[in-house]
Amino acid sequence: MASDIQMPGPVCLIENTNTQLVVNPEALKILSAITQPVVVVAIVGLYRTGKSYLMNKLAGQKNGFSMSSKVQSHTKGIWMWCVHHPEKPNYTLVLLDTKGLGDEEKGDNQNDSWIFALAILLSSTFVYNSMGAINQQVMDELHYVTELTDKIRAKSSPDANEFDDSADFVSFFPDFVCTLRDFSLEFEVLGGQPISADEYLQNLLKLKQGTSSKDNKFNLPGLCIRKFFPKKKCFIFDQPTHRKKLGQLETMHDDELDPKFVQQAADFCSYIFTNSKVKSLSGGIQVNGPWLETLVLTYVDAISSGDLPCVENAILALAQIENSAAVQKAIAHYDQQMGEKVELPTETLQELLDLHTASEKEAFEVFMKNSFKDVDHLFQKKLAAQLAKRRNDFYKENMEASSNCCSALLKDIFHSLEDDIKQGVYSKPGGYRLLMKTMHKLKKRYLQEPRKGIQSEEVLQTYLRSKESEIDAILQTDQTLTKREKLNEVQRVKAESAEAAAKMLEEMQKKNEQMMEEEEKSYQEHVKQLTEKMEQERAQLMAEQERALALKLQVFNGITLRFLFFCFLSTLPDLFVGLLEHENQKDLACPVIPFDLYLSA
Repeated sequence: MASDIQMPGPVCLIENTNTQLVVNPEALKILSAITQPVVVVAIVGLYRTGKSYLMNKLAGQKNGFSMSSKVQSHTKGIWMWCVHHPEKPNYTLVLLDTKGLGDEEKGDNQNDSWIFALAILLSSTFVYNSMGAINQQVMDELHYVTELTDKIRAKSSPDANEFDDSADFVSFFPDFVCTLRDFSLEFEVLGGQPISADEYLQNLLKLKQGTSSKDNKFNLPGLCIRKFFPKKKCFIFDQPTHRKKLGQLETMHDDELDPKFVQQAADFCSYIFTNSKVKSLSGGIQVNGPWLETLVLTYVDAISSGDLPCVENAILALAQIENSAAVQKAIAHYDQQMGEKVELPTETLQELLDLHTASEKEAFEVFMKNSFKDVDHLFQKKLAAQLAKRRNDFYKENMEASSNCCSALLKDIFHSLEDDIKQGVYSKPGGYRLLMKTMHKLKKRYLQEPRKGIQSEEVLQTYLRSKESEIDAILQTDQTLTKREKLNEVQRVKAESAEAAAKMLEEMQKKNEQMMEEEEKSYQEHVKQLTEKMEQERAQLMAEQERALALKLQVFNGITLRFLFFCFLSTLPDLFVGLLEHENQKDLACPVIPFDLYLSA
């Protein structure tokens, strides 16, 4: 997190009031300044179940998130606290605490569902906090999980057959951590063998036998948790102190609390610090503060406009912003490199093009590093077009710089000659030969000067053409030359001029060919980096799909095995009766065990 950002306490990120969700600009400003990747931990549960205590422990503070209904009670919604990650210095820990969930005084169950959904969409670890053992009441409280298919879209597909895309939730849902507070039961299974908290949660998430509406109501939250969340963990907490002192928990020191509770809280924090992942998007893209800010705005705007928050749309909206910024970063890098390396005018065009090629390649690398989800490669094409324009601008600037340099040099070298011509120094017998000898000497001096650039010959020829009338006048007035000699000299000058013009045309064609070759090289570099980026994205996508498929298969196989097992059990009574009839024809009165006892066994 940027060193100039300090959060002494939490601020409201999303306010849940008057049946509306409102984003707090102050909180967004804090997020926009966090350049590090963020680990986002959100906690959800009914109010007054001790959520804030755990979040304060994660923040390393005794106070912060309110543990009293008297404080912050007027502002329901999601509160945020950004702190330095205690174990990962290059990351920022963003803590999200939901306020007012299930508060009957607020009377807004619809917005409660949205807050629940937003906590899932924004977090990388989702903590569900509950009091006591998991029973029917707790499963009823988890009805928000069953509503997620009506609150969240994974894709923006218009295909009606793909409207229910909840099977894709597992690919972007956070890890699920269940915290059971004031837990007083002993973990035992049949036979008296102790089990862990994770095994306790796993057993409770198993489908309850039966097809009644009551069974289905109990099973649905557990099925959704197993289906949607990629990783599940459970922690249990003893009651921290005597019930009469629970209201003083904020002010009590660890040595005043139950040692088991203190250790359980420490284990919870250690797990979160060690195992909570960076918030990431499809393709393994790590989310930083500004990206999280964009996700908050995109999701809340969708809800406010009556739409479902769609993960794909949010990623595309974020990609638009980030890819545009990536283009600007790439252009800035190109400008910096060219500014440092290029000294105009360059001696040759190839010198300039080589510098452009090297800087362009680095600019593409900067763009690839900072871009993602560039649909149809529109932003990469935009970058290529801007770099091509800059190359052409440099070409023009180089020509102009060369022309100015050469013009100044010619003026410096030939100014004495021009003065002599004006004073009639060469308007005498033998003056023409003297003029030619002087001009040859001055031209040689001009051509020997370095760093004139690519316009050296053209500027020289333009200058000489501007002096042709004056030179011809001196030629015609030189009485030492015969008429034939003058005619020959005129033809020689014309031939030299034609040769120079042909040479300039050849040079121009060569420059055009070099520019075309450079465009081809730029295109090939563009294709090369694009291909590498596509291969990386394809590999990341395949890895994500394999991970999601493995998680889906875990859920499917578990359900399928139980279904097959029950189907097998349903055949046992008939098989058992058949065996009895075959083995003991004489004792047909042998009792048959009822089917429900097989199941109970």
